[in-house]
Amino acid sequence: MSEQRLQELKKIIEKANYHYYGLDDPILTDAEYDAYMRELLAIEKSHPEWVTEDSPSQRVGGVVASQFPKIRHPEPLLSLDNAFQAEDLKDFDRRVRAIAPDAEYVVEFKIDGLTVALTYENGLLIRGATRGDGEVGEEITANVKTIRAVPLRIREDHDIFNSSLLDVRGEGYMPKESFLQLNAEREEEGLSLFANPRNAAAGSLRQQDSRITAGRKLGYFSYQLIQAENLGIRTQEEVLRVLKELGFTVNPHYRVYKTIDQVIEYCGEMVEQRHSLPYEIDGLVIKVNHFAHQRELGYTAKSPRWAIAYKFPAEQVETEVRDIEINVGRTGVLTPTAILRDVFVAGSTVSRATLHNLDNIREKDIRIGDHVLLHKAGDVIPEIIKSLPEKRNGAEKIFEMPAQCPSCGSPVYRLEGEAAHRCLNISCPSRQREAIIHFVSRDAMNIEGLGPAVINQLLENHLIEDAADLYFLEYEKLLTIERMAHKSAQNLLQAIEASKQRGLAPLIFALGIRHVGVKVGKVLANRYGAMEALRNAGLEELKEIGDIGEIMAKSIVSFFQDQANLDFLDKLSRANVKMTAEHTVTSQILAGKSIVVTGTLKTWDRREIEELIEQLGGKSSSSVSKKTSFVVYGESAGSKLTKARELGIPVFDEEEFKAMLK
Repeated sequence: MSEQRLQELKKIIEKANYHYYGLDDPILTDAEYDAYMRELLAIEKSHPEWVTEDSPSQRVGGVVASQFPKIRHPEPLLSLDNAFQAEDLKDFDRRVRAIAPDAEYVVEFKIDGLTVALTYENGLLIRGATRGDGEVGEEITANVKTIRAVPLRIREDHDIFNSSLLDVRGEGYMPKESFLQLNAEREEEGLSLFANPRNAAAGSLRQQDSRITAGRKLGYFSYQLIQAENLGIRTQEEVLRVLKELGFTVNPHYRVYKTIDQVIEYCGEMVEQRHSLPYEIDGLVIKVNHFAHQRELGYTAKSPRWAIAYKFPAEQVETEVRDIEINVGRTGVLTPTAILRDVFVAGSTVSRATLHNLDNIREKDIRIGDHVLLHKAGDVIPEIIKSLPEKRNGAEKIFEMPAQCPSCGSPVYRLEGEAAHRCLNISCPSRQREAIIHFVSRDAMNIEGLGPAVINQLLENHLIEDAADLYFLEYEKLLTIERMAHKSAQNLLQAIEASKQRGLAPLIFALGIRHVGVKVGKVLANRYGAMEALRNAGLEELKEIGDIGEIMAKSIVSFFQDQANLDFLDKLSRANVKMTAEHTVTSQILAGKSIVVTGTLKTWDRREIEELIEQLGGKSSSSVSKKTSFVVYGESAGSKLTKARELGIPVFDEEEFKAMLK
């Protein structure tokens, strides 16, 4: 473990990030990337004094200040005038050529996200900020650092690396795949959904806990360098080239054109092609290329005269709601889905649209038989905008949620504080199907070759009833399934067998406990080490673990009180599925100690010190009580430190705690 090796790892990981996010050309497999990251984290844990702001480890996130500080931008972030049709672009071109007859244009994608301003000092990222009102934004550096497409340090081998201060502007966005996954997770939990990727990205970048931001897989495209002219750069095209050389992600689809007719033709092409992109764009930005021409054209009070945004026409179509069906998800949520008269919108034919919940149906006054306006939210998800009551003929039917689950006939409940209606029967066939799909997914038990179609066949042929039955499948019976050949059956059984060794953390996530995701699965595995210990955990004990609040703790306790769930675990145990975590305790120096950490520490962030305490045999608690062994405090320690002193509980500052560990 040398400092030289640490520097090598930092360069390897950041190079991999740039190739993956900037060039769409991965140079490492996921396993290789994870291995390098684990090695880096291990070195930094042994030598915290070597951790720097540009380390890839600083992307994992942590709790940030409850209020985002205000930041005044070095130059205002102006809005752009809009063009909605070809004639608007021709008018813009006439105004440009009246002053700059030989102007040429750079055309860039108008990414549907939010503007994020980055500041680098001596090559190191020191600040990230929102646009705000254009003059003043909010400082969101901790959240910005979680975006892997944002370099923490610009490339040292470039000529302008030594420039003391660089301000870069770009667009933070959420890819369509991440948006779909996030909304699917929120719908399963009965939470409100994001309307589009732009709102989801904005909400993610204003999280008080940047670990949440880190989990949402945001992207970033840079397009402006404030100090460009001072650095000898003369055109917008050159800015994009230099940004890419510095290690920033630049959208590759920009074009340089001599005439406005070429610009208009490209706009027309992208109206159709945009649907195939992995992120959402809502138009194109046309900029005069040469900065000398930009200066001549100047600014209005609100926008530059040398740039304009061409906005794509809104794609809204009319269709008819022929019926409303109910789908039952893994957690028992009943989701109403509109069955539509087929209609073509945003690049594909749509025949179904989720209605999310009864409140949404009532708010939009959607009835069976209604004519409705439809679009694709975020250019991805079919969404009914509104009903058209003026077209009703009296035959329309008001929709009501069923009193019994359409899959199993159990009573349907709407829990207090939730928008969702639920079937609480864990043995419900629809819930079981979705639970099995979740159980075998990559972050869970990762059983390759077991997709929804095969799961449907296994259920329809009564070869399984729940996910645990997968471990008792027989080769001969698999061959009775349609299109299941010998090799496919062998591969499937091998994948199922291999999944037995996934370990405790993936298994906890695979169980589908409400509110328990991948991260919390790892926290619980590290804390308890074995499923048996987790089964016996009490409510108050769980609430003392970092990252676990009362709602989640109640959900965990409730899960292990259900006899059907215990029977399921027993079946997994009989199949020899591994239910223990790798041994992570490296010392017993803190064995039996319940320790509370409060305030800001210099050496560790909150997650790191909690992991350290657990590795040394102790238990990290979030609240001070008579059972607390001692409190470790840093700067700005508040009520927890006061309460500890009132109760006579020992308190140690950071240096005293370090001395204790020697």
